[in-house]
Parts: sequence; C-alpha cells; structure tokens
Amino acid sequence: MSDAPATATATDSGQPRSVSAWLRGGGPVRLVRGHGILLALVILIIGGAILSPNFLTLSNLANVSRQGSIVGILGIGMTFVILTAGIDLSVGSILGLVAISFAGALAAGIAWPLAMVVALLVGAGTGALNGLGITKGGLQPFIMTLGMLVIARGVTLTLSDGKPIRAGDDAEAIAWIGSGDVIGIPVPLLLFIGIAVASWFVLRHTPFGREVYAVGDNPEAARLSGISTGRVVFSAYVISGLCAAVAAMIVVSRLAAAEPTQGTGFELDAIAIVVIGGTSLFGGEGGVGGTVIGAMVVAAMNNLLNLLGVSPFSQQIVKGLIILGAVFLERRTRNREGGR
Repeated sequence: MSDAPATATATDSGQPRSVSAWLRGGGPVRLVRGHGILLALVILIIGGAILSPNFLTLSNLANVSRQGSIVGILGIGMTFVILTAGIDLSVGSILGLVAISFAGALAAGIAWPLAMVVALLVGAGTGALNGLGITKGGLQPFIMTLGMLVIARGVTLTLSDGKPIRAGDDAEAIAWIGSGDVIGIPVPLLLFIGIAVASWFVLRHTPFGREVYAVGDNPEAARLSGISTGRVVFSAYVISGLCAAVAAMIVVSRLAAAEPTQGTGFELDAIAIVVIGGTSLFGGEGGVGGTVIGAMVVAAMNNLLNLLGVSPFSQQIVKGLIILGAVFLERRTRNREGGR
C-alpha cells in the first residue's frame, strides 16, 4: 500500500481517489493480504504470552523455531511449485522416503556425508519424477503428486517393512543438524534462513526466478517469449524434492531414527504456510518472505495449541479454516480487481 493520507489513496495512474472508492475496490482485502500475516504473528506472540507462561521461554522458543524450520523448508520448495501454478501433495511422503533412505544408509555403515548425498539424490529424484510426469506425461500437478504421495509412502513402508530404522553409529555425528546450535541459534533455524535467503535471491534477482513468475502468471505468453516452460516447471518440482530431503535429514538427526510414517500430513502444513504467506494458488504472485512468516505463524500456533491442551485433531480443523480463509481473500481480491 502507498503512504497516501487517510482521506485519499492513489489509483494506478497516480491520481488520488476517495476512501469510499478504495473500500469498494477491495483495498482493505489487499491490505490484509499484504500485512495481515505479519500482524497475525504479532498477535499470536502477544496472545501466547498471555495465555501460557511457558510460551516465551527460551527453551520453548527454540522448540518453535526448530519445528517451524522443518515445515518452513518444505514450504520454500512448495513456494517454487505454487508460483508456477502447480501443487505438490507428495512432499510429506517424499520426506518419509528420504528419512528412511537416510537412516537406512547410516545403519548400513555408510559415512554420514555420503548418506546425506544419498538423501539429497532421493529427494531430487522423486521431485524429478513429479516434474517429468507433469511436463512430459501431461498429467495435472494435482493428479501426479497425489499418485506420488501414495507411491512414495508405499515404497517407504516396503523398504522399512513398516518398522522404524535407527540411524546407526553415526547418529551422534549428525545430531548437530537437528539439535545443535551456533551461538545459541538452532542449526535448523540457520539452515532455514540460509535456504530462504538463497531462494529469495534466486526468485528476485536471477533469470530463472523471473521465468518462474512468468510461467505462473501466463504459461502461454511465457512460451511465446522463448521461455522453456517445461524446464521451469520440472526444476520447481526438483527444488521441492530437495527441500523435502533437507527437512528429512533434520528430522532424522533429531530423533536418531526414521519412522515409515514420518511426514504424514506435512503437505498440509507446507501448503498452509505458503497460502497464508500470500503466494497465489493461481501462480505468478507471492514469494519466500511471506512463506517464512507463515511458517513461524503455523509453528507458533501449533505450539500454543499444544501448550493449551487442544487436541491434535482439532488443530487440523484450524489449519483447514486458515487455508480456506486465505483462498477466499485471494479470490475476492482477484474478482474485485478484475471487475474494475
């Protein structure tokens, strides 16, 4: 929003218009979409401090940041996908598959640096399969990633025989990834920040980033302008798979083991933080900044609900309502802007 005085706002041509015109044009909705998520985070922190004396303790904030970092890293990968007007329902299952692969490699005696390479390859490879199915197979992103959700979970259960896999003797060597800290800052949070900054730079200051927005905004126009839309979409799903792999390694390093059901439902959290962070489900609008704030909102909300003893089942209802509310605001804004 502009810094116009309260009595008037600026139109696209730079001419002032009345407050009533701003209200009719959907200005409040755009204001909420632009700044509401940050306001929600502030209100959540204040409310949490009032409702629970443990909410603002250092140990609890560290826990919130670790949890927020895991889903936040997933959300960054999801941001690339949604910016291309796609969706990735398989990130939770990919996380579980990578977790079992990573822990299995460590249990087999593979050195942890090589096991990390294996984990990244599994994540990127699964994401690549999604990308190929969409770009070469002509499948809709919803259908392709829904199928991959089931396939990846089935492979995970097959590899693990439905049982947890301990990380082996190298578990202590990798514990710093999920449980360590640097000058008091949790390592997962540092990884999250690093990936977020790198992703922001790529999206805002590189040709590939501009291509991602162009493909999401109008794929036909992007194709006619010389952009390889298939390459861009394929790359977005590979990035999503890589982000799921990093999140999986954090989870395994924290627990020193992998569960075959790990990551179940994480796709909901990833989509939620991207959507409430302002990235349009229609593609071409949004970015990593909103996703980062959205991750902190969801993590803080989950933590506060746990501290207040709210059932995990009820928490799913809250997340669903948040997603519906964010999409409703987005559609209302688009309808108003399209009708002007």
